[in-house]
Amino acid sequence: MALGKNYDGQDCSLAKALEVIGERWTLLVVRDAMYGVRRYGDFLAHLDVPRAVLSQRLSALVEAGILEKRRYQDAPPREEYVLTPMGRELWLPVLALAQWGERNLTRSPRRLFFHQPCGTRLDQVAFCAACGVQAPLEDVEVRPGPGLEGARDDRVSVALRAPHRMLDPIP
Repeated sequence: MALGKNYDGQDCSLAKALEVIGERWTLLVVRDAMYGVRRYGDFLAHLDVPRAVLSQRLSALVEAGILEKRRYQDAPPREEYVLTPMGRELWLPVLALAQWGERNLTRSPRRLFFHQPCGTRLDQVAFCAACGVQAPLEDVEVRPGPGLEGARDDRVSVALRAPHRMLDPIP
């Protein structure tokens, strides 16, 4: 029996969310946007995703209101992709899934997340024990973890070898 392509008929908020973010590669695109990836070529190089798939995922995320296209150059025309407030709300689910993967599927974390204002490592719900707050994405710094292996040489991988504030554009 072939699986359906959507969740039509499901009266469920999770099913509706999966319609938008449940396809393969989609959350990795969102994760990279959180890291500060904005340009098509950087998504392409860092994710090793087929061009057609990346184009479709970016278009779908823009249509859903998770990403916004912004022109950064007129001649020739070039656009970048930036998380919207709706896209930023995916921070906690993305963090939770990454940490679940670390606990259950890998030996040690590839990335560590810290509350940038005070330098405290965040827990699984982005809570900063030192400040007593749940850190918003804009106040999070990502750092390489002990499980980071295989030195890739794309711009994103190189930039993320050093501490990097989330949402700041990848240089």
